[in-house]
Amino acid sequence: MKFEKLIKERYSCRKFKGKAVEQEKIDKILEAGLVAPTACNLQPQRILVLTDKDKIKALDEEKCTRYTFDAPLIFVMCVDRAKAWTRKYDNLSSAEVDSSIVLTHMMLQAQELGLGTTWVMAFNPEIAKKVLNIPENLDVISLMPTGYPADDAQVNPLHFKHIDLNEMAKYNEF
Repeated sequence: MKFEKLIKERYSCRKFKGKAVEQEKIDKILEAGLVAPTACNLQPQRILVLTDKDKIKALDEEKCTRYTFDAPLIFVMCVDRAKAWTRKYDNLSSAEVDSSIVLTHMMLQAQELGLGTTWVMAFNPEIAKKVLNIPENLDVISLMPTGYPADDAQVNPLHFKHIDLNEMAKYNEF
Protein backbone atom coordinates (compact mmCIF):
# COMPACT_ATOMS: atom_id res chain seq x y z
CA MET A 1 0.00 0.00 0.00
CA LYS A 2 1.30 3.45 -0.85
CA PHE A 3 2.14 5.57 2.19
CA GLU A 4 -0.16 8.47 1.28
CA LYS A 5 -3.10 6.09 0.88
CA LEU A 6 -2.22 4.35 4.14
CA ILE A 7 -2.15 7.52 6.23
CA LYS A 8 -5.32 8.92 4.69
CA GLU A 9 -7.34 5.72 5.11
CA ARG A 10 -6.32 5.07 8.72
CA TYR A 11 -8.92 6.17 11.23
CA SER A 12 -9.66 5.61 14.91
CA CYS A 13 -11.62 2.37 14.89
CA ARG A 14 -14.01 2.15 17.81
CA LYS A 15 -15.83 -1.08 16.95
CA PHE A 16 -14.18 -4.43 16.42
CA LYS A 17 -15.09 -7.95 15.40
CA GLY A 18 -14.52 -10.57 18.07
CA LYS A 19 -11.93 -12.32 15.91
CA ALA A 20 -8.51 -12.75 17.53
CA VAL A 21 -5.52 -11.15 15.84
CA GLU A 22 -3.04 -13.72 14.55
CA GLN A 23 0.32 -13.95 16.32
CA GLU A 24 2.16 -13.27 13.03
CA LYS A 25 0.37 -9.93 12.73
CA ILE A 26 1.06 -9.05 16.36
CA ASP A 27 4.75 -9.80 15.77
CA LYS A 28 4.84 -7.58 12.65
CA ILE A 29 3.22 -4.73 14.57
CA LEU A 30 5.75 -5.08 17.40
CA GLU A 31 8.62 -5.22 14.89
CA ALA A 32 7.40 -1.94 13.38
CA GLY A 33 7.62 -0.40 16.84
CA LEU A 34 11.06 -1.85 17.40
CA VAL A 35 12.54 -0.08 14.37
CA ALA A 36 10.93 3.29 15.17
CA PRO A 37 13.37 6.10 15.91
CA THR A 38 13.85 7.19 19.52
CA ALA A 39 16.11 9.88 20.96
CA CYS A 40 19.71 8.62 20.88
CA ASN A 41 18.19 5.21 20.06
CA LEU A 42 17.71 4.64 23.80
CA GLN A 43 14.39 2.85 23.21
CA PRO A 44 12.65 3.54 26.54
CA GLN A 45 9.40 1.96 25.34
CA ARG A 46 8.09 -1.17 27.02
CA ILE A 47 4.92 -2.68 25.58
CA LEU A 48 2.45 -4.97 27.28
CA VAL A 49 0.48 -7.02 24.75
CA LEU A 50 -2.98 -7.73 26.17
CA THR A 51 -4.90 -10.60 24.60
CA ASP A 52 -6.47 -11.94 27.81
CA LYS A 53 -10.16 -10.98 27.67
CA ASP A 54 -10.44 -10.93 31.46
CA LYS A 55 -7.57 -8.44 31.78
CA ILE A 56 -9.03 -6.25 29.05
CA LYS A 57 -12.43 -6.40 30.75
CA ALA A 58 -10.82 -5.52 34.09
CA LEU A 59 -9.71 -2.16 32.67
CA ASP A 60 -13.38 -1.31 32.13
CA GLU A 61 -14.62 -2.80 35.38
CA GLU A 62 -12.01 -1.11 37.55
CA LYS A 63 -12.94 2.30 36.14
CA CYS A 64 -9.58 2.66 34.44
CA THR A 65 -11.11 3.46 31.05
CA ARG A 66 -14.27 2.90 29.09
CA TYR A 67 -12.40 3.01 25.81
CA THR A 68 -11.36 -0.59 25.19
CA PHE A 69 -14.14 -0.92 22.56
CA ASP A 70 -14.29 -4.70 23.08
CA ALA A 71 -11.04 -5.01 21.14
CA PRO A 72 -9.48 -8.48 21.21
CA LEU A 73 -6.00 -6.96 21.53
CA ILE A 74 -4.65 -3.93 23.37
CA PHE A 75 -1.09 -2.70 23.21
CA VAL A 76 -0.27 -0.94 26.48
CA MET A 77 2.50 1.58 25.81
CA CYS A 78 4.76 2.10 28.79
CA VAL A 79 8.08 3.88 29.18
CA ASP A 80 11.02 3.49 31.47
CA ARG A 81 11.90 7.14 32.12
CA ALA A 82 15.34 6.14 33.38
CA LYS A 83 16.09 4.88 29.87
CA ALA A 84 14.77 7.99 28.07
CA TRP A 85 16.97 10.83 26.86
CA THR A 86 16.63 14.15 28.70
CA ARG A 87 17.33 17.54 27.12
CA LYS A 88 19.88 19.31 29.31
CA TYR A 89 18.53 22.84 28.80
CA ASP A 90 15.12 22.26 30.38
CA ASN A 91 15.17 18.61 31.52
CA LEU A 92 12.47 17.67 29.01
CA SER A 93 12.24 13.89 28.76
CA SER A 94 11.91 12.23 25.37
CA ALA A 95 9.74 9.47 26.88
CA GLU A 96 6.34 10.65 25.60
CA VAL A 97 7.69 11.64 22.19
CA ASP A 98 9.57 8.36 21.78
CA SER A 99 6.57 6.27 22.77
CA SER A 100 4.35 8.27 20.42
CA ILE A 101 6.67 7.65 17.49
CA VAL A 102 6.79 3.94 18.32
CA LEU A 103 3.01 3.69 18.63
CA THR A 104 2.52 5.56 15.35
CA HIS A 105 4.75 3.05 13.56
CA MET A 106 2.75 0.22 15.12
CA MET A 107 -0.56 1.85 14.21
CA LEU A 108 0.42 2.26 10.57
CA GLN A 109 1.70 -1.32 10.38
CA ALA A 110 -1.61 -2.55 11.81
CA GLN A 111 -3.50 -0.54 9.18
CA GLU A 112 -1.43 -2.09 6.40
CA LEU A 113 -2.29 -5.53 7.80
CA GLY A 114 -6.02 -4.79 7.60
CA LEU A 115 -6.46 -4.08 11.30
CA GLY A 116 -8.13 -1.15 12.98
CA THR A 117 -6.66 0.76 15.90
CA THR A 118 -7.38 3.72 18.07
CA TRP A 119 -5.14 5.77 20.31
CA VAL A 120 -6.40 6.04 23.89
CA MET A 121 -5.09 8.40 26.52
CA ALA A 122 -8.38 8.74 28.42
CA PHE A 123 -7.55 6.28 31.18
CA ASN A 124 -6.26 6.30 34.73
CA PRO A 125 -2.60 5.22 34.56
CA GLU A 126 -2.40 4.31 38.25
CA ILE A 127 -5.38 1.96 37.97
CA ALA A 128 -3.90 0.49 34.78
CA LYS A 129 -0.61 -0.18 36.57
CA LYS A 130 -2.42 -1.88 39.43
CA VAL A 131 -4.85 -3.94 37.33
CA LEU A 132 -2.16 -5.06 34.88
CA ASN A 133 0.59 -5.51 37.49
CA ILE A 134 2.94 -3.15 35.67
CA PRO A 135 6.31 -2.66 37.39
CA GLU A 136 6.82 0.51 39.43
CA ASN A 137 9.65 1.77 37.19
CA LEU A 138 7.32 2.00 34.17
CA ASP A 139 4.83 4.75 33.35
CA VAL A 140 1.77 3.89 31.29
CA ILE A 141 1.50 6.43 28.45
CA SER A 142 -1.26 5.17 26.16
CA LEU A 143 -3.40 2.24 25.09
CA MET A 144 -3.97 1.03 21.54
CA PRO A 145 -7.04 -1.17 21.14
CA THR A 146 -6.48 -3.22 17.98
CA GLY A 147 -8.47 -5.71 15.94
CA TYR A 148 -10.44 -6.38 12.82
CA PRO A 149 -12.88 -3.51 12.24
CA ALA A 150 -16.52 -4.50 12.62
CA ASP A 151 -18.51 -4.47 9.39
CA ASP A 152 -20.52 -1.52 10.71
CA ALA A 153 -17.54 0.40 12.15
CA GLN A 154 -17.84 4.05 11.23
CA VAL A 155 -15.33 6.81 10.82
CA ASN A 156 -15.90 9.65 13.27
CA PRO A 157 -16.79 12.81 11.28
CA LEU A 158 -14.06 14.68 13.20
CA HIS A 159 -11.51 12.51 11.38
CA PHE A 160 -12.00 14.61 8.26
CA LYS A 161 -11.61 18.00 9.96
CA HIS A 162 -8.16 19.50 9.70
CA ILE A 163 -6.82 22.97 10.22
CA ASP A 164 -5.63 24.73 7.10
CA LEU A 165 -2.12 23.78 6.01
CA ASN A 166 -1.11 27.45 6.17
CA GLU A 167 -2.22 27.58 9.78
CA MET A 168 -0.19 24.51 10.66
CA ALA A 169 3.03 25.30 8.82
CA LYS A 170 4.95 28.55 8.39
CA TYR A 171 8.16 29.09 6.48
CA ASN A 172 11.11 30.77 8.17
CA GLU A 173 9.10 32.74 10.75
CA PHE A 174 5.77 32.79 12.55
